[in-house]
Amino acid sequence: MNVRRLIPTAAVATVTALGLAALTGCSTASGDGRNSDGKLAVVASFYPMQYLAEQIGGDHVAVTNLTKPGVEPHDLELSGRQTARMQDAGVALYLKGLQPAVDDAIAQSSIKTKVDVASLTHLEEHGTEVGGHAAEHDHEQGGAAGRDPHIWLDPVKYAEVAEGVGKAFEKADPKNAATYEKNTAALVKKLDALNTRYENGLKNTRSKVFITTHAAFGYLAERYGLTEEAISGLDPEGEPSAARVKDLQSMAKADGVTTVFYETLVSDRTAKTLAGDTGLRTDVLDPLEGITPKSRGGDYIQVMDSNLKALQQALGAK
Repeated sequence: MNVRRLIPTAAVATVTALGLAALTGCSTASGDGRNSDGKLAVVASFYPMQYLAEQIGGDHVAVTNLTKPGVEPHDLELSGRQTARMQDAGVALYLKGLQPAVDDAIAQSSIKTKVDVASLTHLEEHGTEVGGHAAEHDHEQGGAAGRDPHIWLDPVKYAEVAEGVGKAFEKADPKNAATYEKNTAALVKKLDALNTRYENGLKNTRSKVFITTHAAFGYLAERYGLTEEAISGLDPEGEPSAARVKDLQSMAKADGVTTVFYETLVSDRTAKTLAGDTGLRTDVLDPLEGITPKSRGGDYIQVMDSNLKALQQALGAK
């Protein structure tokens, strides 16, 4: 169990209670799930949910992201003001199991439309193919061992989720249903094009194996015929065992690995240590849990394209 990411139930309950008590002071919505401008008020748990809401909702929605830029989503703790604003939302988009504090607050809220995007596609197990760290996947998925939450890093699965979110918006705000349907179709088209770029860009590579600090890319690897090897399983700040480092060193030589990938929201120390010991280079592979000034792109599509270029270089795309 990844203790670092668990937030005590008592603490969540306290925050929720504070938020409810502060509701009258912090409320800005009209009480019907809309903000003061009449737009559908949407609460998004973290960036991939925000992106969906903004792309699909367009000018008809006002989106609040509960996870500020630069904050690791798993570690999120909600303020009383955030919880109060959540009560006024018409729609909540979240990925159940990823952020326990959000799950609790949404469960206790009176939001009419609660969309758990994990229910809009099939979650798979990605444990055995990340260097035997299956046990470390027994984490924030509410006891569902091995269920990998990182569905947004697979453009095909993300498109499935987008279609489900679009339908939820249509039901929550029928008068703007035609716009939501049109915007959803446009987003799915962009995601289909992204998938095509990945398929073509990773079809012919010298190596099919890549090393990451964070076991976030299981769906992406499976989609495009690659193998992800994670240094420390799901905890990007965890320290690998000596045996794991030795295994990775041997694997890197055998499979022609050139690069150890790290991410922007956590320290690159572990990646650089392994790279230094094995004569490999380091680079960023962004799990897109948030957009910051360090991100290689200003939105989901741009960062995913940057990830593709990084993978092509590391794997020796032909």
